[in-house]
Amino acid sequence: MTKFDEATQAIKVDEGTYDVCLDPRYAIGGPLNGGYLMAVMLRAAVDASPFEHPVSTTAQFLKAPIAGPAQVRIEPLKAGRTAAFARATLVQDGMAHIEGLITTATLNEAEPVYEQPADDMPSRDECVKLPDPKPESGMTLNAQMELLFDPPTIGWLKGRPTGRPESRAYFRMTEPQDPDPYVLALAVDALPPVVFSAGARGWAPTVELTWHLRALPAPGWLTLLGSGRLISDGWFDEEVEVRDSAGRLVAQSRQLARVGRG
Repeated sequence: MTKFDEATQAIKVDEGTYDVCLDPRYAIGGPLNGGYLMAVMLRAAVDASPFEHPVSTTAQFLKAPIAGPAQVRIEPLKAGRTAAFARATLVQDGMAHIEGLITTATLNEAEPVYEQPADDMPSRDECVKLPDPKPESGMTLNAQMELLFDPPTIGWLKGRPTGRPESRAYFRMTEPQDPDPYVLALAVDALPPVVFSAGARGWAPTVELTWHLRALPAPGWLTLLGSGRLISDGWFDEEVEVRDSAGRLVAQSRQLARVGRG
């Protein structure tokens, strides 16, 4: 079991209840990463399902949970021949913090009938890392994964944002681990907020995030392609496309978030 598997494990207590322990190593300056929290909830949802894979997840982030004990409560809604539907709630101290609707199914290694080509990315040798965060920053998430960025999309670090909401990077876990659906849940929320490239700064809390598992990823690096369409009235959207090492589309996400205050 890898450290990530251990950090996301869900232990069944009874029908519909799972104990979890939220890991402080997945924090972003205090709050825990939303993708990590979804991975925790998905472990419980898949265990309670007759199917193997979380193909669609919608999460409403009601309140930021803290590291430590919590529970995931699963309410089955319907199960058919090819898919099952359930409501998942992350509960801490008796209060719902995240509400999710999760569809599970079993994916096979089918060849796509149609797949839109990915945007071009420079080679990994041409990409760069973010500076290591200061220990007192509480940015523990950075140590759990490797991100190599397309240089223009982190121009905001030196006061040169591109002016467009965008972020692009190669991704893998720091600990050797082939990507799986739970790693993909983390990956779709692993990029810095795309509004940084548009000139905004500060914590940008996710309000709602939906993501789809489109295929089981091949081993190796993932490519994350993030963009936004509208920044308005203190809100922004962020879409992320995830490609595996074979170039295949394996995950898609869209989230609605608040513009941070720098």
